[in-house]
Amino acid sequence: MNTEHRENNRQPHTLSMRDRKLLEMRGVTDVISFDEETVELSTTAGALTVEGDGLHVKVLNLAEGIVSLDGTVTALTYSDKDPSEKPASRGFFGKRSR
Repeated sequence: MNTEHRENNRQPHTLSMRDRKLLEMRGVTDVISFDEETVELSTTAGALTVEGDGLHVKVLNLAEGIVSLDGTVTALTYSDKDPSEKPASRGFFGKRSR
């Protein structure tokens, strides 16, 4: 029953960016990880990785699916994979930094 409630409230994923300094998103279901250079999110449209400099979570309201970031955005990358299921190592550079 709880799953049905979540599916009924599934909102479309929207994204609005102003001057690469403010990123506002809807349809966010989870924040997987974040630091000043990378924010990994699950959205209703798939996994989203935001890369940049000085990134900060300005607004976080997962009940409403709203996330707002400020900082300098340098890249937005979507994937159909669930970011919460990533293996511990993160590719070639993740293995080399151990």
